[in-house]
Amino acid sequence: MGERIAVIPASVLRNLSDKLYEKRKNAALEIEGIVKQLAKDHDKIKAVIKLLISEFTSSQHANHRKGGLIGLAAATVGLTSEAAHHLEQIVPPVLKAFTDQDSRVRFYACEALYNIAKVVREDCIVFFNDIFNVLCKLAADSDTDVQSAAHLLDRLVKDIVTESDQFSIEEFIPLLRERMNVLNPFVRQFLVGWITVLDSVPDIDMLGFLPDFLDGLFNMLSDSSHEIRQQADSALSEFLQEIKNSPSVDYSRMAEILVQRASSPDEFTRLTAITWINDFVKLGGDQLVPYYADILGAILPCISDTEEKIRAVARETNEELRGIKSERTEGFDVGAMVSIARRQLYSEWERTRIEALLWLLFLLNRYRTEVLYFLNDIFEALLEVLSDPSDEVVLLVIEVLACVAKDQQHFQHLVASLLRIFQFDNSLLKKRGFLIIRRLCVLLNAEKVFRQLSNILQGEVDLEFASLMVQALNLILLTSSEVSELRRLLKDSLVMPSGKDFFVSLYASWSHSPMSVISLCLLAQNYQHASMVIQSLVEEDINVKLLDQLDKLINLLETPVFAYLRLQSMIFGPLSFLNLRDMYGC
Repeated sequence: MGERIAVIPASVLRNLSDKLYEKRKNAALEIEGIVKQLAKDHDKIKAVIKLLISEFTSSQHANHRKGGLIGLAAATVGLTSEAAHHLEQIVPPVLKAFTDQDSRVRFYACEALYNIAKVVREDCIVFFNDIFNVLCKLAADSDTDVQSAAHLLDRLVKDIVTESDQFSIEEFIPLLRERMNVLNPFVRQFLVGWITVLDSVPDIDMLGFLPDFLDGLFNMLSDSSHEIRQQADSALSEFLQEIKNSPSVDYSRMAEILVQRASSPDEFTRLTAITWINDFVKLGGDQLVPYYADILGAILPCISDTEEKIRAVARETNEELRGIKSERTEGFDVGAMVSIARRQLYSEWERTRIEALLWLLFLLNRYRTEVLYFLNDIFEALLEVLSDPSDEVVLLVIEVLACVAKDQQHFQHLVASLLRIFQFDNSLLKKRGFLIIRRLCVLLNAEKVFRQLSNILQGEVDLEFASLMVQALNLILLTSSEVSELRRLLKDSLVMPSGKDFFVSLYASWSHSPMSVISLCLLAQNYQHASMVIQSLVEEDINVKLLDQLDKLINLLETPVFAYLRLQSMIFGPLSFLNLRDMYGC
């Protein structure tokens, strides 16, 4: 050991590796004094530090490593203001000891670095990322004494950082981001603590880096520990307030995170995410335009959430979003919005399906040309939703389809498509057919709807379906208030060209059903032709279906719509062709 022994007495070196703490402590105090005496003799000081590292901290014996750590701390204390010149030599072996297998060595590593940091203060900032890394690991140490020691060191390092102007947030953020998704509760508390402390420093812009660790904070909201959830929520609330008060915020990167978190299985996380989204929609302006579709995709499911608070915020956000005036030139993606709304048509929740349809209606009214460009993507879906168990949903679907069908091309396509699905799904015709056709008559002009349906049905090759469809249309024509004008038009068919033209437009298709064509003639007061049709039926085979239609017609003759017919019979005498019951033995 030559010169090194001359600098540090052999007895001191023996005591520094003794199993008794008091002997190691006393040896460390002597080393402190020796280093003070060496003053600015940097070569000898380096020799002392090198000796402590090679013979002690790198030793295979735990007591040697403990002594080496105490010795390095003592040397730093002895160096005082000169310690900064030797930190590159002193700190690395201390940091290495933080991962030692012996928990007591890890404890002394914390104690040593604490004493070193107290002396050099901000000069140790150059090692900050390495120090943070080991502290993060020790936060979850299996030994409670080590955890306590690491906690004290952590507090000191925080004090140093908050006072320093040399701390680099840009270099620290990648390290923080890497650890934000750990699950260990001690590490999570450690991380939230650092985020909160750094955010409190006026010269550190943590808000500018929020997108880098925002997802990690949201991840902590579902932690099993109430304390961690509370700490994460408190940090998020503080950042949201800063966002509201900041003139410049990067909303775009955070919007992606919030959209994902809005579908979290954890209720508190969903509520927090949808609350943030609500504020972003109000504050984000043009920055959020490209993310409207993603935001809509997050809002619509939340409108049907089991938690009332989430539903309330989602409804408010939905209205805010719909109230924003955006043009395609600003990056507003109509196609993406349509796609999101279409996807939600299949939601298991009625309220979400309703809002999706309201969005399609809104988009059609404001961006009709762009929406129709994506018509193939939504048209079949809309037709499928006509089978929805909710009347409110079906009525909205009809309204959307009617909005699509404002021009002749799409109108013809809609009517043909409706007939096609009625043909292949008779249950839909029975359950919803009346509702669908009556509502279309209100929205698209009843005469136009009936003319188009009749025109297509004239050439229908499936005669059974044609008959069934005509019977349904005929019943609507005779009984529905929505088509009362059509009944008045038909009553004037013998004197008004418009009525005659409408009668003729229906007659060919109505002929698929004998009783329907008879009722059409009666409605048009064309009694002579009605009588001829009735007489012609005598020559036909009478089957159950015909008798069933006949029974329905007879019952209809007793309804208010044919009151005028009964009055005419009373005034002008019985009309022989009305004696249908006798004619067919009913």
